[in-house]
Amino acid sequence: MKSFSDRLVEMYVTWFGLGYAPVASGTFGTLGGVAIAALVGWFWPQQYLPILVVLCLVMSLLGALVGRWAERRYGRKDPGQFVLDEVVGYLVAACWMGFPGWTHLIYAFFLFRLTDIVKPWPARRLEKLPGGWGIVVDDLVAGAYALAILMGIRAVFPQLLGS
Repeated sequence: MKSFSDRLVEMYVTWFGLGYAPVASGTFGTLGGVAIAALVGWFWPQQYLPILVVLCLVMSLLGALVGRWAERRYGRKDPGQFVLDEVVGYLVAACWMGFPGWTHLIYAFFLFRLTDIVKPWPARRLEKLPGGWGIVVDDLVAGAYALAILMGIRAVFPQLLGS
Protein backbone atom coordinates (compact mmCIF):
# COMPACT_ATOMS: atom_id res chain seq x y z
CA MET A 1 0.00 0.00 0.00
CA LYS A 2 1.32 3.43 -0.97
CA SER A 3 1.83 6.09 1.66
CA PHE A 4 0.23 9.49 1.34
CA SER A 5 3.61 11.06 0.50
CA ASP A 6 4.22 8.45 -2.22
CA ARG A 7 0.84 9.28 -3.73
CA LEU A 8 1.65 13.00 -3.70
CA VAL A 9 5.02 12.44 -5.36
CA GLU A 10 3.44 10.11 -7.91
CA MET A 11 0.79 12.71 -8.72
CA TYR A 12 3.51 15.35 -9.09
CA VAL A 13 5.92 13.40 -11.32
CA THR A 14 3.11 12.06 -13.54
CA TRP A 15 1.56 15.52 -13.57
CA PHE A 16 -1.80 14.41 -12.24
CA GLY A 17 -1.74 11.16 -14.20
CA LEU A 18 -0.79 12.48 -17.66
CA GLY A 19 2.31 10.29 -17.47
CA TYR A 20 0.07 7.22 -17.53
CA ALA A 21 -1.18 7.95 -21.06
CA PRO A 22 -0.97 4.65 -22.97
CA VAL A 23 0.95 6.27 -25.84
CA ALA A 24 3.09 9.40 -26.16
CA SER A 25 3.15 10.16 -22.45
CA GLY A 26 5.68 12.95 -23.07
CA THR A 27 3.29 14.66 -25.44
CA PHE A 28 0.48 14.38 -22.92
CA GLY A 29 2.78 15.71 -20.22
CA THR A 30 3.63 18.67 -22.41
CA LEU A 31 -0.08 19.48 -22.55
CA GLY A 32 0.12 19.95 -18.78
CA GLY A 33 2.66 22.70 -19.42
CA VAL A 34 0.39 24.28 -22.02
CA ALA A 35 -2.41 24.39 -19.44
CA ILE A 36 -0.16 26.10 -16.89
CA ALA A 37 1.11 28.69 -19.39
CA ALA A 38 -2.44 29.40 -20.57
CA LEU A 39 -3.75 29.80 -17.01
CA VAL A 40 -0.90 32.12 -16.03
CA GLY A 41 -1.44 34.13 -19.22
CA TRP A 42 -5.17 34.34 -18.58
CA PHE A 43 -5.03 35.37 -14.93
CA TRP A 44 -1.70 37.22 -14.69
CA PRO A 45 -0.65 38.35 -18.20
CA GLN A 46 1.56 41.18 -16.93
CA GLN A 47 3.43 38.85 -14.57
CA TYR A 48 3.61 36.02 -17.11
CA LEU A 49 7.41 35.82 -17.41
CA PRO A 50 8.35 36.07 -13.72
CA ILE A 51 5.70 33.52 -12.76
CA LEU A 52 6.88 31.07 -15.44
CA VAL A 53 10.52 31.52 -14.39
CA VAL A 54 9.71 30.86 -10.73
CA LEU A 55 7.57 27.84 -11.66
CA CYS A 56 10.38 26.44 -13.83
CA LEU A 57 12.94 26.84 -11.06
CA VAL A 58 10.81 25.40 -8.27
CA MET A 59 9.32 22.57 -10.33
CA SER A 60 12.73 21.62 -11.76
CA LEU A 61 14.37 21.53 -8.35
CA LEU A 62 11.56 19.45 -6.85
CA GLY A 63 11.55 17.19 -9.91
CA ALA A 64 15.29 16.60 -9.63
CA LEU A 65 14.90 15.80 -5.94
CA VAL A 66 12.26 13.11 -6.56
CA GLY A 67 13.94 11.66 -9.63
CA ARG A 68 15.56 8.76 -7.79
CA TRP A 69 12.20 7.97 -6.16
CA ALA A 70 10.63 7.76 -9.64
CA GLU A 71 13.44 5.57 -10.97
CA ARG A 72 12.94 3.15 -8.08
CA ARG A 73 9.15 3.28 -8.35
CA TYR A 74 9.05 2.61 -12.10
CA GLY A 75 12.17 0.43 -12.30
CA ARG A 76 14.18 2.34 -14.89
CA LYS A 77 16.18 5.49 -15.56
CA ASP A 78 14.06 8.38 -16.86
CA PRO A 79 10.77 6.47 -16.75
CA GLY A 80 8.09 7.41 -19.26
CA GLN A 81 5.58 8.03 -16.50
CA PHE A 82 7.74 10.91 -15.21
CA VAL A 83 6.41 13.78 -17.35
CA LEU A 84 7.16 16.67 -15.01
CA ASP A 85 10.28 17.24 -17.11
CA GLU A 86 8.10 17.83 -20.19
CA VAL A 87 5.95 20.27 -18.22
CA VAL A 88 8.92 22.41 -17.16
CA GLY A 89 10.70 22.08 -20.51
CA TYR A 90 7.58 23.38 -22.22
CA LEU A 91 7.33 26.26 -19.76
CA VAL A 92 10.84 27.32 -20.78
CA ALA A 93 9.78 27.23 -24.43
CA ALA A 94 6.65 29.26 -23.67
CA CYS A 95 8.48 32.08 -21.87
CA TRP A 96 7.98 35.63 -23.12
CA MET A 97 7.96 39.12 -21.61
CA GLY A 98 4.18 39.20 -21.34
CA PHE A 99 1.55 36.67 -22.27
CA PRO A 100 2.43 35.93 -25.92
CA GLY A 101 -0.94 34.52 -26.99
CA TRP A 102 -2.19 31.19 -28.21
CA THR A 103 -0.21 31.13 -31.45
CA HIS A 104 3.04 31.34 -29.48
CA LEU A 105 1.88 28.59 -27.11
CA ILE A 106 1.00 26.32 -30.03
CA TYR A 107 4.32 26.92 -31.80
CA ALA A 108 6.10 26.37 -28.47
CA PHE A 109 4.30 23.03 -28.09
CA PHE A 110 5.40 21.68 -31.47
CA LEU A 111 8.92 23.10 -31.28
CA PHE A 112 9.42 21.77 -27.77
CA ARG A 113 8.22 18.29 -28.75
CA LEU A 114 10.60 18.37 -31.73
CA THR A 115 13.62 19.50 -29.70
CA ASP A 116 12.76 17.10 -26.87
CA ILE A 117 12.69 14.17 -29.29
CA VAL A 118 15.78 15.20 -31.29
CA LYS A 119 17.69 16.26 -28.14
CA PRO A 120 20.24 18.64 -29.68
CA TRP A 121 23.61 19.05 -28.00
CA PRO A 122 24.09 19.10 -25.04
CA ALA A 123 20.63 17.74 -24.11
CA ARG A 124 21.37 14.09 -24.94
CA ARG A 125 24.60 14.22 -22.97
CA LEU A 126 22.83 15.79 -19.96
CA GLU A 127 20.45 12.80 -19.78
CA LYS A 128 23.41 10.94 -18.28
CA LEU A 129 23.44 13.12 -15.16
CA PRO A 130 22.54 11.12 -12.07
CA GLY A 131 18.99 10.73 -10.78
CA GLY A 132 16.48 13.47 -11.25
CA TRP A 133 18.96 15.91 -12.74
CA GLY A 134 19.37 13.67 -15.79
CA ILE A 135 15.60 13.43 -16.10
CA VAL A 136 14.92 17.17 -15.89
CA VAL A 137 17.89 19.09 -17.29
CA ASP A 138 17.79 17.66 -20.83
CA ASP A 139 14.20 18.91 -21.16
CA LEU A 140 15.17 22.36 -19.90
CA VAL A 141 17.79 22.50 -22.67
CA ALA A 142 15.22 21.29 -25.24
CA GLY A 143 12.89 24.05 -24.01
CA ALA A 144 15.66 26.63 -24.39
CA TYR A 145 16.28 25.48 -27.97
CA ALA A 146 12.55 25.74 -28.74
CA LEU A 147 12.46 29.24 -27.22
CA ALA A 148 15.49 30.28 -29.28
CA ILE A 149 13.77 29.06 -32.45
CA LEU A 150 10.61 30.96 -31.47
CA MET A 151 12.66 34.11 -30.93
CA GLY A 152 14.15 33.67 -34.40
CA ILE A 153 10.70 33.18 -35.94
CA ARG A 154 9.44 36.32 -34.18
CA ALA A 155 12.45 38.28 -35.45
CA VAL A 156 12.23 37.13 -39.07
CA PHE A 157 8.49 36.51 -39.46
CA PRO A 158 6.77 38.62 -36.78
CA GLN A 159 3.43 38.30 -38.56
CA LEU A 160 3.36 34.54 -37.86
CA LEU A 161 3.23 34.94 -34.10
CA GLY A 162 1.97 38.46 -33.73
CA SER A 163 4.27 41.20 -32.58
